[in-house]
Amino acid sequence: MSVTKQWDISQALAIAGLFHFFHGIGKFCLNPFLTIFFRYLGMSPPFVGMIMGLKHVIHVLGAPLCSYMAKTNYKRRVLITTSLLLSAITAVAFTFCAPLESHMVLRYCNLSIPWKEKLITPGSMDMELFGPEDNASFLIPEGSPTPGLALTLFTEDASSEPVETLTINFTTMENRTNLDITLALSSPTQLTETSTPHQKRRKTLIKQSAKLRENSTSSMFENISSVTSFQPKLSNHSAHKKKVRETSLGIHILEHLLDRENKIFLVVLGMIMVWSVFTAPLKWTADDSLYEYLDFVDATDRHGKVWIWSHSGACIGSFAIVFLIESLSCFLTTDIPRIYLHFYGYSAFMIITGILSTFYPIHVSKKTEHTNKTIKALSLIGSDGRVILLSITVFLTGAIWSTAHNFLFWQMQDVGCSELYMGISVAIALFSEIVLHFFKNKLFRVFSVKWIVVIGLGCLAVQMVYYSFLWTPWAVWLIQVLSAFSNGALIWAVNAQANDVATPGTERSLQLVLHCLSHDFGASLGSIVSGFIISAFGLPILFQACSVTLLLWISLFLLIHPRLPHTKKINYSRLLAADNSDMSDTDDDQERDWLVKAMKDDSKQW
Repeated sequence: MSVTKQWDISQALAIAGLFHFFHGIGKFCLNPFLTIFFRYLGMSPPFVGMIMGLKHVIHVLGAPLCSYMAKTNYKRRVLITTSLLLSAITAVAFTFCAPLESHMVLRYCNLSIPWKEKLITPGSMDMELFGPEDNASFLIPEGSPTPGLALTLFTEDASSEPVETLTINFTTMENRTNLDITLALSSPTQLTETSTPHQKRRKTLIKQSAKLRENSTSSMFENISSVTSFQPKLSNHSAHKKKVRETSLGIHILEHLLDRENKIFLVVLGMIMVWSVFTAPLKWTADDSLYEYLDFVDATDRHGKVWIWSHSGACIGSFAIVFLIESLSCFLTTDIPRIYLHFYGYSAFMIITGILSTFYPIHVSKKTEHTNKTIKALSLIGSDGRVILLSITVFLTGAIWSTAHNFLFWQMQDVGCSELYMGISVAIALFSEIVLHFFKNKLFRVFSVKWIVVIGLGCLAVQMVYYSFLWTPWAVWLIQVLSAFSNGALIWAVNAQANDVATPGTERSLQLVLHCLSHDFGASLGSIVSGFIISAFGLPILFQACSVTLLLWISLFLLIHPRLPHTKKINYSRLLAADNSDMSDTDDDQERDWLVKAMKDDSKQW
């Protein structure tokens, strides 16, 4: 009786499905929006790229090593549970690492709500004068002035005390220059009143700020003086010459900002390293454990459907968290911005998943394996030209996908997208992969593996060039449907080719090497390079360069592939799993004979 309960396959798959479902919710509450958090910290694209690149490197190195050690020491369940709980704690610790740039939070907070509601947002007054498509914004945060270049104006006949103080911020992001102005007047309350005189004052500031943006540098100071109600009496140049006695450019403030960015970078880098060490072995170990459990009871054919649970949870997580956030104010309290809910949601669902991990199906094998299947899989890559070509393709797609994962939301923010649009775009991409899965067999009957790879790369190229021309918040939804081919179908093609060339028992190891090692190495390099490209050329150029790179690789792929030697072989593990309805016991019906059919299917692979 106890044996039957122990090997209840349906119960084991249900627990595994719930495990991946809740893990998917928690993971997609945070991971897609992580770089938005880095942007609010004031980090530059190169720093963000380096942090995300290091994150992928740690996953590449940590996942197979920790998984192997846990397996040999029979500590898989301990590793899975510990990984989940420690990652939950680390995620909450991110909210204490450094204060966010309040003007960055306010710039992109609640882009869709009306003006009047923005003016009463607790903790700040966000005045966006020209909209997200223009180059200027006027922000007056509550509290201390925004750091920037301080210009203290003096006249020749004035005392040592400054007449007026004006602080101007020039913030450059993705080749866009934003002008932030903070006025230090004798009556600061003028800026926070909401009475009719203040509304007139705000209209005057809007007009004068527009002039600042259009006029040349020489006329800028005249407009500044009119904004601050400071109008010195200027006479002709010969008799009443006036000059600026002292102009403080605030170099010490600029140096302070640079020091602050470096400090934040080091703090975040250290925390990402710790967090990545905790999360790296989770997916690899859990996937291996479930597969070996099902392999022991001869049910590995049911392992390939578990990912649907993870995708379903990811759809819910990416949408639910932003739907909740969109209904809240920019700051939950004075010091807690609403973006912290991403970290709180992640931690909550990681704890739930950790509880489920105590029931996760894990088979403890008593056999001692003296060879590592991962090493065998690595040796297979160098022995077959088709796998080498496929490895390069996976590496390249990893590099391209990392740019979209890291910086697509930045591009969406620049055209006025709130987090709700971002979450919906992620949910659409994931849901499209689930839908296409039900047509997977028909897809492989119509197209060979080679052409599915080409279609996937082509769809990814179209997505990249489309991202560079985003014109409105909802426009990204239209193109996310192609993720079904650029991500889903491409992964299936890689798995099919891995199964075709792998030796018995190494099919999954080869798949893991291609997806987790080759893909993550590409993602690491892509993250680092893309950060510097954005800094030099901007986001649109980055996406366009990715599209051109993919088109060039498609051409090379079609040119090289037919020239690679292809040794026909029969995958006997596939033959043994053949349906009995496809077999024939008579010699007259050879078209339905399982051996003949398998040989024909093998010849169509490439």
